[in-house]
Amino acid sequence: MKLTDIIPIEDWMAIERKIVAQSGLDANIFDTNGRRISTFKHWANRLCPAIKDTDRGQSFICAVAHMNLATIAKNTGQGVIEECDAGLLKLVVPIFFKDKFVGAVGMCGALMDEGEIDDFMINKTTEIESETIEELAEDIPTISRKKVEGLRDFIVAEIDKIGCQAVIS
Repeated sequence: MKLTDIIPIEDWMAIERKIVAQSGLDANIFDTNGRRISTFKHWANRLCPAIKDTDRGQSFICAVAHMNLATIAKNTGQGVIEECDAGLLKLVVPIFFKDKFVGAVGMCGALMDEGEIDDFMINKTTEIESETIEELAEDIPTISRKKVEGLRDFIVAEIDKIGCQAVIS
């Protein structure tokens, strides 16, 4: 079962846009292999596209964080709130259809309260100069855990509206 067997791609993109409108952060729907299902893209900051523009950044920071958290979300049946290795918020909410894991919603791009960018790790992984990392990170938004939990609940409600479950008890 693919996500597009449940609702059309345009409807999934509408959910992505609703999440972005609600949060201002980057939000995408992913299949079970961790691939984005749509072409919709919104960057929450200037650092993330620079990281993803490098093969090592995409492979060793972004993809790893999503796959690890998607696995936890799938196995627990709950949304997961953590930080990626770059130090940015990563929220992953699983999508189940008739108790079968069919994908996940991923959201990222802000600093959690009291969080900080790991410019050393970003530099060593991507070879982006530290000065460039600092410049690109200057205007990264911050977000409280309470707000992220509210966004998680918003995503769960959106997934429930289409006849899927985002929480398995």
